[in-house]
Amino acid sequence: MPHQVTLQPSGHQFTVNDDETILEAALREGFALPYGCRNGACGACKGKVLSGELDYGKHSPNALKDDEKAQGRALFCRAKPLSDMTIEAKEIGAAKDIVIKTLPCRVEKLEQRADDVMVVKIKLPANERLQYLAGQYIDFQLKDGKTRSYSLANPPHDDALLELHIRHVPGGLFSDRVFSAMKERDILRLKGPLGSFFMRDDSDKPMIFVAGGTGFAPVKGMLEHAFAEHTDRELVLYWGVRSLKDLYMAELPQQWLAERPNFSFVPVLSSPLPDDQWQGRTGYVHDAVLADFADLSGYQVYACGAPVMVDSARAAFVNTRGLPEDEFFADSFTYAADSEAVPAL
Repeated sequence: MPHQVTLQPSGHQFTVNDDETILEAALREGFALPYGCRNGACGACKGKVLSGELDYGKHSPNALKDDEKAQGRALFCRAKPLSDMTIEAKEIGAAKDIVIKTLPCRVEKLEQRADDVMVVKIKLPANERLQYLAGQYIDFQLKDGKTRSYSLANPPHDDALLELHIRHVPGGLFSDRVFSAMKERDILRLKGPLGSFFMRDDSDKPMIFVAGGTGFAPVKGMLEHAFAEHTDRELVLYWGVRSLKDLYMAELPQQWLAERPNFSFVPVLSSPLPDDQWQGRTGYVHDAVLADFADLSGYQVYACGAPVMVDSARAAFVNTRGLPEDEFFADSFTYAADSEAVPAL
């Protein structure tokens, strides 16, 4: 039977049907709660249960640990009510007026930027526009009912074409197609925009961006949005990859460095090759941030990449550098059964 959920601190209420998760029902009713992967792996939708009973659903044990359950925490993308409930979750005002659409689109351009990275630009029908926030993602809807998710790499003001950075995962249901069979003018179907990983414009705090691999895609969109808004906030980008060839758009942050006095760029290689002759930073990208900042209490951090990077950054920044937990925004890779990343970013 349907159950009523009350959101605190807003006091908003909505009904969850038998076949819905709390997140699905909230979004259906127009309440924008934080979320990312929607499959219980990233932890972005984590909130507190104040009263009532629920089925926690299937989820990654790393996204919701047993001690967190004991503290009343739950992943609202997987949890289903077993009674009327009261939960505590932060509603995102900026996303409330964004309309999620399902649209056809056409592949306009394919540009391979690295051995395993393809930049795909897609075009919507002439009478359609996708309104979104910098950093959000879209789902490609495949014929077998599966979906694959990719972050939008271009800012909302520059939306004539939608730009995606797709990493090739060998055996991946969608990325194999991108690298072997996809061609310009192919027709696809997308749904979006989705996700709560986007720049918060209602703050004047300096921002640190931590990108791992193609996690650079949404960060690129955020930074270009900030530049277009002529922000004077400090903007620092740490981009971590394996070797020099994996900095597949290295010329772009270098251009930003030359043009933007409030922008800094720190590339970090975890496994530089001898031929790279790399003289820059090495190791884990979040460790580079820790080395440079003793106090993050006055910052916002936006992190995008593999779960281990995102989780390590969150724990270290919050626990050892004083970053407020609600000023850490993240989107992490998760993996579907066929080894394709979701969001693939």
